[in-house]
Amino acid sequence: MPDIPFGFSLPGAQPPDPSDPQQMQQFMAQLQQMFAAPGSGPVNWDLARQVAASQLSATGDPSVNMLERHQVEEALRLADLWLDPVTALPSGIHKAVAWNRNEWIYNTLDVWKKLCEPIAGRMVGAMGDLVPEEARAQLGPMQSMVATLGGALFGGQLGQAFGQLAAEVLSAGDIGLPLGPAGTAALVPSNIKAYGSGLELPEDQVRLYVALREAAHQRLFGHVPWLRSHVLNAVETYANGITVNREAIEDAMSRVDPSDPESMQQMALEGIFTPEDTPQQKASLARLETALALVEGWVGDVVDAAAGDRLPSVVPLGEAFRRRRAAGGPAEQTFAALVGLELRPRRLREAGALWAAVAEHRGIAGRDALWDHPDLLPTEDDFADPEAFARPRSDWDISELDNLGEAPKEDDD
Repeated sequence: MPDIPFGFSLPGAQPPDPSDPQQMQQFMAQLQQMFAAPGSGPVNWDLARQVAASQLSATGDPSVNMLERHQVEEALRLADLWLDPVTALPSGIHKAVAWNRNEWIYNTLDVWKKLCEPIAGRMVGAMGDLVPEEARAQLGPMQSMVATLGGALFGGQLGQAFGQLAAEVLSAGDIGLPLGPAGTAALVPSNIKAYGSGLELPEDQVRLYVALREAAHQRLFGHVPWLRSHVLNAVETYANGITVNREAIEDAMSRVDPSDPESMQQMALEGIFTPEDTPQQKASLARLETALALVEGWVGDVVDAAAGDRLPSVVPLGEAFRRRRAAGGPAEQTFAALVGLELRPRRLREAGALWAAVAEHRGIAGRDALWDHPDLLPTEDDFADPEAFARPRSDWDISELDNLGEAPKEDDD
């Protein structure tokens, strides 16, 4: 049987001290439990949650007190009132909550599973391909350990990425995707406080601005039934064109020293996933970026209109959020490096200008009616000349949806 260069340490955890019998016993028990667990896909999600929780425990995850819960509920209530006159879409909030960082992970994990498992499956398959064909028969049942190991590797590193993201996100819809439960508007008070401190702006104004954005997201995804699946499918379609760099996997695995369990912990998966350089993948990326930009541009436009003269810091807050979404934070960049997905609306400013132009020419109702069907929405080409798109056209009646067919229905999952 060929030598297999597999050492192992639970990703994200401190490696055991070989001279400490108690640590080694605990480590072996954890390892046995992990390999004994039945396979449930290409990612060990239990490990991902454990690693994220461990990371947040080390960096801090302040609990949400009663005052913060009240402040969040009041901010979301006021935000919904401010949004009423500036959008034709009614409130989408059925529940207003304040989450700590662990709660953000727990409540968004179902959507992350849907987005990450196809990519992880390709990595696990590539790891299995590294075992020479003539050696696979000799490995027998042990070959399933390769898939288990791959799931643990990906789960551990996803856990680290989630831990970093959870320390930065401000709300459930902060990165533009419908990650949380439908109808649940959620803010993360500890992160809002830290973000407002960095901007040197009053915390209450930052909280209200975040609440406006969250409430706007809830209106859009709550009352445009096809939008949730449209955005998530755009992400999935792009993800399906991401390829696995087998040389990068082989290089990473070659760095594992069987006599040094810590070498597995230090193994990084960044750079293993790369988008295909094909016309289809470039078109898929364009669709994803356009979908994210249209959502974020609309949210920015209605939030700025709602805040108006009511929020003294609305201008610096709006600019800070546009820069933040366009550039992505360190955690978002880590996630992009890990799975090859950049969840950034690159055409955010153009999309915002386009929605503002539509509102000016067609009114609030005319602007929001464009969400009635995906074929009515602006395309990437329309970003170049928002005035031309926004002007009413005598030969185009946005109320005549019969010519466009039925809007797609949202997927059950």
